[in-house]
Amino acid sequence: MAGNPLINSTVKKNRFGRFGAQGAGSAQPQGQQVPGFFGQGTYGAQGAQFAHQAQPGYAQGGYAQPGYEQYAPVNQGVIGERATMDDVIMKTGLTLAMVVLGAAVSWYMPILMYVGLLAGLILGIVNAVKAKPVPALVLLYGVAEGLFLGGFSGLVNQRYPGIALQAVLATVAVFAVMLFLFANGKVRATPKLNKIFFAATLGLLGYYLLSMGVGLFTGSSFNSFILPGTNLPLGLIVGLLGIALATYSLVIDFTTTAEAVEAGVPQVESWRLAYALTASLVWLYVEILRVLMYLYSMFSND
Repeated sequence: MAGNPLINSTVKKNRFGRFGAQGAGSAQPQGQQVPGFFGQGTYGAQGAQFAHQAQPGYAQGGYAQPGYEQYAPVNQGVIGERATMDDVIMKTGLTLAMVVLGAAVSWYMPILMYVGLLAGLILGIVNAVKAKPVPALVLLYGVAEGLFLGGFSGLVNQRYPGIALQAVLATVAVFAVMLFLFANGKVRATPKLNKIFFAATLGLLGYYLLSMGVGLFTGSSFNSFILPGTNLPLGLIVGLLGIALATYSLVIDFTTTAEAVEAGVPQVESWRLAYALTASLVWLYVEILRVLMYLYSMFSND
């Protein structure tokens, strides 16, 4: 499901192990292959493969792994073209363009959001566990997420006009602020924070599943529960937690991207980084939209 914390957590886990397996200074001699560098799974799930990202339902998982370290330099002559920051930016832009394309279609055909929901979940898992990124699958993932987001946002926007645009602007603002802070060395992902992130993400996923299960049998979920002594629904508090986790997910992505580029990973890995960034942004957007829905409902007495 779009913005799913679990898949995101799984992806980040896999990533951390992949590129961070070799410590700085463990570079191989000239012309020698780097054993096992590509043989591991995607991003963090493999402890010796990539070293970032996982959201409550997106394929990322490898945060806070004990072996989280800086990427080791890689011999360009052995692996061919190396990934650059421009590669990651361009491929992330292409993937996000697919999200926008899918959203534009399903905005007018909300029924397609169910197709996007299922396809996004499947493609998210596939992209998270693939040992080698497949550009077409990453782009299809973007389209699927767009179908889900467009249909869902369109329906919500009909009830609360303007809410979708506000969610988009808020998502862009959070992304820009976190990127600025990261670029200036103010925020970084650390092994300890990654462990907390991964545990909290699993807890959030468990809450979502339990709440959905209760809703199927009772007609209401935990989200509608009003906290004693306040007028605040539990769903609003959980949504704010989701925003915090999705925001840190971006920090993990930034950290992973910087280390991967510095290590000289193969150019194709820029697609994995683009996928992770897209998943984090989708997750962040969904959580922001949910929080805005609660706020609109509270202040409009809906």
